[in-house]
Amino acid sequence: MSDPVARLAGITASLKAHDEPSGDFGLIGLAVMGQNLILNAADHGFTVVAFNRTVSKVDRFLENEAKGKSIVGAHSIEEFTKKLKKPRRMMLLVMAGPAVDDFIEKLLPYCDPGDIIIDGGNSHYPDSNRRTRYLKEKGIRFVGTGVSGGEEGARYGPSIMPGGNEEAWPHIKDIFQSISAKSDGEPCCDWVGDEGAGHYVKMVHNGIEYGDMQLICEAYDIMKRGLGMDYKEMSETFASWNKGVLDSFLIEITRDVLAFDDDDGKPLVEKILDSAGQKGTGKWTAINALDLGLPVTLIGEAVFSRCLSSLKDERGRASKVLDGPKPSFSGDKKEFLKNLEQALYGSKIISYAQGFMLMQNAAKEYKWNLNKPSIALMWRGGCIIRSVFLKDITNAYRENPDLENLLFNDFFNKAIHSAQPGWRDVICKGVQWGIPTPAFSTALAFYDGYRTKDLPANLLQAQRDYFGAHTFQIKPEYANDKYPEGAYTHVNWTGRGGDVSASTYNA
Repeated sequence: MSDPVARLAGITASLKAHDEPSGDFGLIGLAVMGQNLILNAADHGFTVVAFNRTVSKVDRFLENEAKGKSIVGAHSIEEFTKKLKKPRRMMLLVMAGPAVDDFIEKLLPYCDPGDIIIDGGNSHYPDSNRRTRYLKEKGIRFVGTGVSGGEEGARYGPSIMPGGNEEAWPHIKDIFQSISAKSDGEPCCDWVGDEGAGHYVKMVHNGIEYGDMQLICEAYDIMKRGLGMDYKEMSETFASWNKGVLDSFLIEITRDVLAFDDDDGKPLVEKILDSAGQKGTGKWTAINALDLGLPVTLIGEAVFSRCLSSLKDERGRASKVLDGPKPSFSGDKKEFLKNLEQALYGSKIISYAQGFMLMQNAAKEYKWNLNKPSIALMWRGGCIIRSVFLKDITNAYRENPDLENLLFNDFFNKAIHSAQPGWRDVICKGVQWGIPTPAFSTALAFYDGYRTKDLPANLLQAQRDYFGAHTFQIKPEYANDKYPEGAYTHVNWTGRGGDVSASTYNA
């Protein structure tokens, strides 16, 4: 018979071991993205603790998708935190907004100094700024991270863009870089910057995504209405483009969507209502660009194009009373499709140049130290805008991290010059045919404006001074005692207005 004392000690040790926290990582929110991220982390050797506000979802998940994996469930916030090793690494994948703050407040009573709370939803970056500061005061390290790639990305490797309290990065780096997508062996995840920088970069990513999708839709419209191509032919064209400079996830899925037939053998996309939805991140990007005074025109046009598409009934009425040209193509279709490919490529270069210009200026404004080469690398795999093209952007910023604009890089400079003739031809044809090309057109207008040394804004400033005494500055080559260089000058244009000028400021 064994020693009772030894048996009791063994039982106590066993119970203690059972109570010891086993979770490497905790995730709250068991919608599809949350479930798939948990399964991804478990596949990479991490023990994950899962919780959901509706706790019955936890049991269903454990009995089905999570069965047999290193995933444990929790039925309360307290149990969730007790099952995690310290410092606790806790990720929220819940609806952006008040729900994130609610869960943070629920977690705080069970947190210890040094614990890490991660918001992986589509939160607005000012909220992440606020949460980083708020939790830092309480000794908790907050991370606001963008996650892109959809359901499949979450399961097999998304693009992950973390920012916030940098003290957290050494503790979450192993998990995030393990579960992220890989591009040429490098993880599509790196530390982005302070406070809301991670969610800011995700916001710009989504804005660029809006632009990419709008450009593709304009190419589709030109093919369909301008060239009269059928869906099989259009799908084959996108398949061909996906083997060249436009090789990307969005071109790939466009190929597949156009080839997809409904049960009656007709293309399903032809039956889908032409009214586009949006969740707000593209709009946030455009608003932020306006706040910073930056011409991020393509994303803005992409947002407005979705707004216009939503006026479906009104457009139906307008189509009966507003006339325009009828598309008719004659010429070399193969050559024109090459031009269309270049129009898409050139416009895409402008979109990314504008996006990185926005991030660069935001970093100065918000005093963030953004890692531009890493941002381009993060977008090369796993995310919706992943493309071969981003490898060239990564190389550009690795060659020169202080690159003023992508268009100053030799590779993109040559590419944009090569794209010009075909790009201009496509826009001209669109105008002649009455087919709207707002994204193609605004991209080219930005390019032409950006390369123009003297814009007509001199007249605009004169007009402002005439009607509102808003002043102007003289060109350096015309400076003199009357108009000193750098000084703000008001002229009495009519002899009746007086010499008092308005204050000078930029809104």
